[in-house]
Amino acid sequence: MPQNRTEGAADLDLENIARAREVIDPVFLDGPQYREASLEERLGRPVLVKVETLNPLRSFKGRGAEFAAAQAPTGAELVCASGGGNFGQAVAYAARRRGMAATVFVPATASPLKTGRMEGFGARVHRVDGDFQAAGAAYAADALDRVFLQDGRDPAVAEGAGTIGAELLRTGGFDAVVLPLGDGALITGVARWIRAHAPGVRIIGAGAAAAPALARAWRTGVPEPVAPSSTFAAGITIARPHPESVRRTRALVDEVFLVDDGRIRSAMHLAAETLGVLPEPAGAAGLAAIGAHGVPGPVATVITGANADLEHFRGLGG
Repeated sequence: MPQNRTEGAADLDLENIARAREVIDPVFLDGPQYREASLEERLGRPVLVKVETLNPLRSFKGRGAEFAAAQAPTGAELVCASGGGNFGQAVAYAARRRGMAATVFVPATASPLKTGRMEGFGARVHRVDGDFQAAGAAYAADALDRVFLQDGRDPAVAEGAGTIGAELLRTGGFDAVVLPLGDGALITGVARWIRAHAPGVRIIGAGAAAAPALARAWRTGVPEPVAPSSTFAAGITIARPHPESVRRTRALVDEVFLVDDGRIRSAMHLAAETLGVLPEPAGAAGLAAIGAHGVPGPVATVITGANADLEHFRGLGG
């Protein structure tokens, strides 16, 4: 297990996380957070759950995209690559709000639901056979007025997500926080704030067993690509972690647990039954890790997205 050395995440600025609240569209801020008796009974421990699905994007991604877009030059075209699809929606939303163009590169297998929502927010969407990240970067580099936003790499994206940490601590009363681990922006932004203001709280990542690239890099320090064996939890299915994300997670995260697709599916069912929320697979990863790995309470977690295609909900719990 790597030692926590906060200086390894010094590029995530606490003042920026505080300032992000002034920039982010208020519709993404202050999502509900509460304890629910039936959820706690099923998990057998006190759980503070924060729901980040009740906004126009149905996910937390608007926070980071909004803060990053606010720093782009006026009139710039925002460009991103989005494997899971939620970041692409967020960039499209942030661009439209500022009167900017947005272009999103996605894999050929991207969810039609999510790409349709990107287009609904005004983005041009390019499906790519092969390396969609490289295609997005090449397109952005081809013109001076294009800004390439990278989820997991850009500090501003993590700093925007870090506002969730500030909100969680307003309620407090937890010894650990368990967050989905995909590209690392959410967990590192939240952890940066919590480390500074509640250093005794354990930071735990919940990754998909089918896509362990960042989890492995967190242990080894080497950002090697790992081909996913499943894309069920698309929002946290990362094949190649950014070196910046590896450095920050190793500095800020105490433990990483992996959960398989079956555990994630059961957690989706649990959220539906106890919270009345239908999360996408990645959005339920924190709940899955709490149940599968016996994280002791009191613990906090975040339901981070609800953009699943309908077939993901068929036969939940079966």
